[in-house]
Amino acid sequence: MNLMNQEELLKKWLSNDLTDAELKEFEQSEDYVLHTEIVEGAQQFKASNFSKPRSYDEFKTIRNGQKKSKVVRLNTRKILWRVAAILIISLGMFFTFFSDRSTTVKTLASQKQTFKLPDASTVILNNLSTISYNKKSWDEKRELRLKGEAFFKVAKGSKFDVITSAGVVSVHGTQFTVNQRDGFFEVKCFEGVVQVESDAFNQVLTIGKSLRIRNGELSLDEVSQSEPSWITNKSTFKSIPLIEVLNELERQFAVKITVKNIDTDQLFTGGFTHLNLEQALQSVTSSFNLKYTKEGPTKILLYTSE
Repeated sequence: MNLMNQEELLKKWLSNDLTDAELKEFEQSEDYVLHTEIVEGAQQFKASNFSKPRSYDEFKTIRNGQKKSKVVRLNTRKILWRVAAILIISLGMFFTFFSDRSTTVKTLASQKQTFKLPDASTVILNNLSTISYNKKSWDEKRELRLKGEAFFKVAKGSKFDVITSAGVVSVHGTQFTVNQRDGFFEVKCFEGVVQVESDAFNQVLTIGKSLRIRNGELSLDEVSQSEPSWITNKSTFKSIPLIEVLNELERQFAVKITVKNIDTDQLFTGGFTHLNLEQALQSVTSSFNLKYTKEGPTKILLYTSE
């Protein structure tokens, strides 16, 4: 139907002059529904005194306004679904954030921290270490994550897990240390029984036993102390590579140590105090006949005396 025929039919429809054939043709036009809505709306408009637009020009003005207002048709169902999805996601994030938010304890270089867990177990966190756990779910699952070194005095009760990147240490009530650093993992049992499990092994440690993994190699040893020496401000080592000893010196005194022409894989047995940097350096360097020079407040160079 061309525009001219459409307007002629519209004029005749408004004046009720359409034949049956013309009415059938008009009802098949694209704008028939819109035309009907305009007429019905005009009939219901209380301020008017007419039941239909009084002329074709008046009807055309109304129709053009209606067409402009209906350029965008909103899909109410889609909008409601989108709003519901946004609400569901937002509520999920809200409850996940507040229900699963963990407690984290961190220490800096040369810092130690003692604190209690929800079951009254005691943790002493060594320098540059991090522990995180969930207070809300603690009664159902005694589980924490450790990066660094810590000494645990675990209250008796359900299974207690210390999760690290190198393995999981599980106990029920005992005293032990876990040390997980880059390429180094060590567990010492001071009381009770400790189970250490990873993808590669499953080892049970009884009192006075230790397990160590360095660069993928596992070794078992004896523990002579009744508690870790570092909680009393002294680090002790038994057949530990020099590089690990120097790393601990850096952490305890917040310094940077550079070595020159030194084999850092040679083993060290001994210890150093945490209270005096000079004494600590002398304790370590004297065992290997090394020299050291302070190149700044926090920079130290180690080299051979030959």
